[in-house]
Amino acid sequence: MATHQKQSAAKSEKPSKSRLIFTILIIAIILVVGGYLIARFVPEKPVDYEAIDDHFKYGSIGSEPANGLPYWIWKVLPEMFPEKFPGKGGYASFGFIYEEGRDLPIGVSQRRVTGIDRVWLNCAVCHTGTLRETKDSPPQIFLGMPANDFKLYQFIQFLREVALDNRFTSENVMATIEEMGGNLDLIEKVAYRYFIVDRVRAALFELRDQLNFLERQHPWGPGRVDTFNPYKVIQFNFPMDQLPEEELIGPADYPSIWNQRPREGMYLHWDGNNPSVKERNKSAALGAGVTPVTIDLERISRIEDWLWDFEPPAYPKEIDQSKADEGKQLYIQYCAECHGLKERDQYVFDTDRFARLGRVEPIEEIGTDPGRLNSYTEILSVNQNTLYVGYPWRFKHFRKTNGYANMPLDGIWLRAPYLHNGSVPTLRDLLEPVENRPQVFYRGYNVYDWEKVGFISEVAKEGDHSFFKFDTQVKGNSNAGHEGEAYGTSLSGAQKEAIVEYMKTF
Repeated sequence: MATHQKQSAAKSEKPSKSRLIFTILIIAIILVVGGYLIARFVPEKPVDYEAIDDHFKYGSIGSEPANGLPYWIWKVLPEMFPEKFPGKGGYASFGFIYEEGRDLPIGVSQRRVTGIDRVWLNCAVCHTGTLRETKDSPPQIFLGMPANDFKLYQFIQFLREVALDNRFTSENVMATIEEMGGNLDLIEKVAYRYFIVDRVRAALFELRDQLNFLERQHPWGPGRVDTFNPYKVIQFNFPMDQLPEEELIGPADYPSIWNQRPREGMYLHWDGNNPSVKERNKSAALGAGVTPVTIDLERISRIEDWLWDFEPPAYPKEIDQSKADEGKQLYIQYCAECHGLKERDQYVFDTDRFARLGRVEPIEEIGTDPGRLNSYTEILSVNQNTLYVGYPWRFKHFRKTNGYANMPLDGIWLRAPYLHNGSVPTLRDLLEPVENRPQVFYRGYNVYDWEKVGFISEVAKEGDHSFFKFDTQVKGNSNAGHEGEAYGTSLSGAQKEAIVEYMKTF
C-alpha cells in the first residue's frame, strides 16, 4: 500500500516539474526576445563624431526621426531614378558636397530610429560652400560659408516627383538594394518589403500636397531658399492656396554663420525678425527637418558653442594695402555705420559705435526687393511664438518688421552673390547704380572672380553641367536698391575699386 502511494506521488510530481520547466523556458524566451526587440528598436542611436568640424558636417541634430529617409531608400533613389536628377553624379548634381572616402555628403547625418538607419539634413547642408581658384582647380570646401551651389528647390521637387513614379515599389527597391550589395538582416528585409517603402512613398505624397504652392513659384536657383513659406504649411498647416501671391515670393540667399557671439542682440534673419541667436538656431533646425519633439538640443548645442567664435577664412590672395587704406576711409564714410568694419585684424561689431549695425532699415529707405520681407507675416510670427510652449526655450522674440537688417560683413568675400536675394554677382557690381548691374547672369559656377570679388557669372555651361540663369526681372529677383549717393554708387571707378580692395580684408 505504502509503495503504491509513493508511486502515485512520483507520477503527480512529474507533470508539475514539466510545467515548471516549460513555464521557465517560455519566460526565458520572452525575456530574450523582448530584450532583443527593445535593444533593437527602442533606443535611438545617432552616429556621433569627436571632431567638431566632422560633427558640424555629418552629425545629427534630430531631423531623421520625423522627416528622414531610411538609409537604403536614400541609397537606391539615384540608381532607380537617374533621369530625375539634374545631372550626373546623383545627389552631387543637387549641390550636395562629397568628401573623399565618405558615404554620405556634407550636411546629411545618420541615426538609427526604431531599428532602422535613417538619414536627413543638418546645419551644414545650407552653410557649407565651395570655391575654385580657376576653372582647372579642385574645389575648396569652406564651413560656415553660404551653400552657394545647393539646389534645394530642385531637390524638393525631385522627392515630390519620385512619389508619383510607379516604379517606386517595394519589389523594385528590394531588387535594387540587392544589386547594390545591401546587407540587410532578416528584420530589415521584412521591414523594407512590407512597411518602409510604402510608408516613405505615402510621406512623399503628403509632402507633395503640402508643398504644391511651389508650382506657383519661379525656381529659386542654387544657393537660395524660401525659408518661411514651407515653414507655414509644415509647422502650422497654413492654407497656402489662400495666401496672397506677394506672400509666396520669398527666396533669399543662405547666410554665412561665422562669429555668432557678437551677433547676439542684433536683428537676425534677412528681415531682422529675431534678435536671439539661439532662438534663430532652433528655428533654422526646424527648417532642416527637426520637429519640436525630435530636436536634439545636446548635439545642436555642440554646434552653437563652436559657432560663437568661429571666424571666416582670410582672403587668400595678395591685397594692395595702399589701395585698401584708401578704400577704408571711403568705407568709413559710406558703409561702416550700417555694417561695422575691420580694424587691427579684428572685425568690429560694436553697435554703440555703429548705430545702425544690426538694425532694420525700412524698405522705403533701402529699396531692395520686397519679396522676402512680404513672405514673413505678423500671423506667422504669432504662431512661431507658440512653439516649445512649456519649455525654457519657448520662442518669444519673433516679430514682423518693415525692412531688411544691416548685417556685419565679416567674410564678405565668400558670401557672393550679394543683397539678400543674391541678385548682384560681385561686390564691384553692387557699387554700381542698378542700371549698370548685370540684369541676367548665371549662378552655381564656383570659379572665383578675384578682380570683382564674387563668382564668375557669365558662364552658362561647363561640360555637361548647365548653370542657373538668374533673371533680375523675375519677381523676387530684383537687383534694385542699396544705391544712390549714400551707398557710394556715385563714386568714381577708382574709389569703388579701393573700397572693394579694403573689403577683401574682412
